[in-house]
Amino acid sequence: MPDGRLKRLADMKPLADLSSPLTPPSLEAERNHEPGYFKGRRGFNPNFIPEFQVELPTLSKSLSDDAAPLVTDANKHVLDYENFSLVMSKSRRLAIYTACNIEGEQSKRDKVARQGKDEWFYDLRISPHHQIGEDLYRDNELDRGHLVRREDPVWGDKAVHANDDTFHFTNCSPQHSGFNQKTWLGLENYILQNARLHELKATVFTGPVFTPNDPLYRGVRIPRSYWKVVSVFSEEQRSATAYEIKQDHLLEGLEFLYGKYKTHQVSIHKVERMTGLKFGPLSTYDGFSNEEATVGSEVSMPLSDWRAIRI
Repeated sequence: MPDGRLKRLADMKPLADLSSPLTPPSLEAERNHEPGYFKGRRGFNPNFIPEFQVELPTLSKSLSDDAAPLVTDANKHVLDYENFSLVMSKSRRLAIYTACNIEGEQSKRDKVARQGKDEWFYDLRISPHHQIGEDLYRDNELDRGHLVRREDPVWGDKAVHANDDTFHFTNCSPQHSGFNQKTWLGLENYILQNARLHELKATVFTGPVFTPNDPLYRGVRIPRSYWKVVSVFSEEQRSATAYEIKQDHLLEGLEFLYGKYKTHQVSIHKVERMTGLKFGPLSTYDGFSNEEATVGSEVSMPLSDWRAIRI
């Protein structure tokens, strides 16, 4: 959305009462996949990048308590899909984080075209009550935003499975259409296109920033901002970078007001402070985290052009 223009959702289509919660999902009326559907999914591979092990982030105690358990094993909470994995929040009914492997060389060959109208599914490996379905997105400007971008995991002999796996509500997060289609897409294009161009292997972690002050809409707190942590390995270097993408907005009565969309390159340490996640030694390959340790204060850089990204 261009700077200085505020767009009122209430001017487009009527909104439900902000405090009115979503009705529990009716699985007879909703599309869903049983646990057996996901048999053989390989999930996120921490050894995907040669000589650069990248583990799933660890959860703080509060996040661990909030992680949605698998129905088959209450002690487990990682959902594996083809070439990506994620962990869901019980209280927010959104992913705490997603983790995806991108194979740039194969991705160029294994593109899968988007087919017709998007259809989203519940993943019944966790309770449907820990997932947000279609009711949140009806008759408003909220997009069903992919956290793992549809094209990112689409490579290898099960590329079609990877494509279809991204259309689960577990991988969906509410994003205003202007935010999803412009700011978010620009960064995602930059990452994937460079992985394909230079035939890189990359890992991408993505998630929302949860705060108790996030605006309430239809019983769901809409995240104000999102983050990404990207790591790559090449013959020249090992690299890890982090980004915060936020939508400044106000909540007044029965409407959202969305303002300027801002993207910053930030430190991995900042993402850890915002989320309660820990990325292990990954920050040692992040120039912004190293710079923060030297200067003793937070370091960030606004991005008006993706070419300004510092690796």
